[in-house]
Amino acid sequence: RGSQAHDEIEPDLSRVTSRAGGTEGGMSVGGTLRLRAAMKPLSTLKRRLRSVDMTTGEAGDAFQERTDVCAVPAAGVVCESVVALTLADFVMEMFGGDTLEDLDRAFKAYRGRIDARRR
Repeated sequence: RGSQAHDEIEPDLSRVTSRAGGTEGGMSVGGTLRLRAAMKPLSTLKRRLRSVDMTTGEAGDAFQERTDVCAVPAAGVVCESVVALTLADFVMEMFGGDTLEDLDRAFKAYRGRIDARRR
């Protein structure tokens, strides 16, 4: 049902729920962004697999490689970094500028326009 997926808008333009993860139509609604991520299982195993030596063509066992028991903490760092870089890219696309001062000035002007609309 659509009513279970949408976030109702309050008079102050806030949302009571965050079913869309802080976005609406692909744009942030100004709150906390929530996202989901998935990762494939680790490719290394604790036991040796059958393999072929590519130089000699002989059958053999693959090397037994170390595997991380839990890669979730590392994946979290990678995901946070990708989100940060993606958001920074969109900020630069929207506000531009060659220096942080240019970016700050453009952002403050934008906030001034948005705040004026809310009054």
